Amino acid sequence: MENMLARARAFAEPLIADETLDTGENTLAHADAVAAIVRAMGGSEAMQAASYLVYSCQHLNRPQEVIAKVFGDNFAALAVETTKLVHVQKQARSATASAHLADGAGTQTENVRKMLLAFSRDLRVVMLRLASRLQTLRYAAASKRPLPENVARESLQVFAPLANRLGIWQVKWEIEDLSFRFLEPETYKLIARLLDEKRIEREGYVEQLRARLERELAAEGIQAKVQGRPKNIYSIVKKMRGKSLDFAQVFDIMALRVVVADVKDCYAALAWVHSHFQPIDEEFDDYIARPKPNGYQSLHTVVRDVVDGHAGKPIEIQIRTQEMHDHAEHGVAAHWAYKEAGHKGYAGVWASGEYDAKIAVLRQLLAWERDLSGGQRGQGLFDDRIYVLTPDAAIVELPQGATAVDFAYTVHTSLGHRCRGARVDGAMVPLNTPLQNGQTVEIIAAKEGGPSRDWLNAELGYLASHRARAKVRAWFNAQITHETVARGREAVEKLLQREGKTALKLDDLASQLGFKSADNLFEVVGKDEFSLRNIEMLLRPPEPAPGPDDGVIIKKARGSEQSGRGGVLVVGVSSLMTQLAKCCKPAPPDAIRGFVTKGHGVSVHRSDCSNFRTMAGQNAERVIDVEWGAQKGGDAASVYAVDVAVEAADRQGLLRDISDVLAREKMNVIGVQTQSVKGTAWMTFTVEIADVTRLKQVLAVVAAVSGVRSARRR
Repeated sequence: MENMLARARAFAEPLIADETLDTGENTLAHADAVAAIVRAMGGSEAMQAASYLVYSCQHLNRPQEVIAKVFGDNFAALAVETTKLVHVQKQARSATASAHLADGAGTQTENVRKMLLAFSRDLRVVMLRLASRLQTLRYAAASKRPLPENVARESLQVFAPLANRLGIWQVKWEIEDLSFRFLEPETYKLIARLLDEKRIEREGYVEQLRARLERELAAEGIQAKVQGRPKNIYSIVKKMRGKSLDFAQVFDIMALRVVVADVKDCYAALAWVHSHFQPIDEEFDDYIARPKPNGYQSLHTVVRDVVDGHAGKPIEIQIRTQEMHDHAEHGVAAHWAYKEAGHKGYAGVWASGEYDAKIAVLRQLLAWERDLSGGQRGQGLFDDRIYVLTPDAAIVELPQGATAVDFAYTVHTSLGHRCRGARVDGAMVPLNTPLQNGQTVEIIAAKEGGPSRDWLNAELGYLASHRARAKVRAWFNAQITHETVARGREAVEKLLQREGKTALKLDDLASQLGFKSADNLFEVVGKDEFSLRNIEMLLRPPEPAPGPDDGVIIKKARGSEQSGRGGVLVVGVSSLMTQLAKCCKPAPPDAIRGFVTKGHGVSVHRSDCSNFRTMAGQNAERVIDVEWGAQKGGDAASVYAVDVAVEAADRQGLLRDISDVLAREKMNVIGVQTQSVKGTAWMTFTVEIADVTRLKQVLAVVAAVSGVRSARRR
């Protein structure tokens, strides 16, 4: 960590020395000022160094990687996280550019939420952002440049309350005064002038009173340190408006703080003050007996000094112990005693009492959120969220009712899958135990493995997070898919081996069958949704249609044993070699006609075949009458190849779904041709049938498949 500040500045200087921020301020000068403010707030040299790295991020292509290499992961994470937050703030400001406190409260609260979530990850970001905003306000005031109203309003409504909640009082007061100066310049100037006019007179009286109180308490055996309390302009305005006081009444109130050794001395000092001054009863508050929600403790009283029988000006007096004073003055900032990061990086940089410190911050932020929501239950930003800690004291946001399993999945998907047990605040608990705000959760995980199916059972209460449940479901789906794909791959590869086609690329095979990838093909084969017969038919095209000498005999009309009418085929007398026409592929009980070809016997067509009509028109004398013959009882059923045309909206799995229907309907598919153009798929299936009547029933089923527009015989 030696010379870290100098190294960080030297790293940033060439990147930002000639750059200017949106405010017009030189970026390097801004970073110098931020580092000085961080130092004044108690930040270490390492924290000051981070001021420079934040402004370097936007000038680096891979900031996380580059800064990590030079300064370590700890600084890289801080710089990148702070830069992200700056962008979130800019977006939030532009979204509410025209919103004012009255009409933009909802949006403003949402901005606060975004900031809270960002701050909760790394408290160092708070220091850097508060310091940067304070410097922006200081620069605008010193250079007399105008400040956009939304920046001033955000400073007053978000940054100042945050500094207040975290106890960084000096920063809070200065941000308030500077923001107010830009939002209400005339009121600011008036009060500043009046304050200045009475300053010397007031300071002299306060010093005289301070010395008297310290001296006389010591005489009573109460060792006390008494200080004057300065008033900032914005607090004066708030008090004026809140209590309807005029300027003179507010300015005349003196303020002293008395710090003593212990609680006993607090009450002893109070008793002395009330016996020597005239107390104003309605202005007394005992925050020691009843601490404020954020843990603040002190005695508050307002008294008047009685001089010559006349009550003088009101004097505010706060009495507290040193411990109470430290908490009140520094709040959460008191916990920012960072050690330099060791081998564990940021996870290990908290000082002693790291868990208490983190929980204290968490409580402050949640209490602030309650203040913003008016303290009404059910209206808080985080009523549906809880915040728990990792063993390294990082804060994890979870839905209300979340368990250790939800926590594990939020930290990392792999940790969720391998989660086998959990310790909450050091004690083992069942995995379905709901977590509470501020608990520390440690996951006990196996080296490898997956989730339990019980986690998906809502009644068992293992998961409250929808995202975690989706991750568990995805794991099981992936396992099933993986097994199905493996089964399908094995079946396809065995088929290719049998067919001697092992050189065929699997993706090419899938593409020819209408699938986007080989895995898509394997999945449907593995689910038995796609017949391997389709692949066989692709690898072994159907044998050619019967040629002229294939001997298909069409019998003459029943009962006609002689050629009484010309052109009627008589079996055994004038049998001719026949072939079924490829153009129309006739099958019983289609009406058919014959056409005598030159050298190829009789070509048999459907009566409505357009090719047949053309040929008959040109050579009417070659047309002969034919009929389907009765099948002999001993013959195997004859089958005929016919084409089925399907038009459909193209989609994944369409071919599979249609093939599935044909298989269920016991249709033997011997050929498939597919073509897709601009989202429409045209498919031709060649099927074997014994009777066209049966085909009509099947076409009706195919037409009902999702996406199919028409299914008809060609």
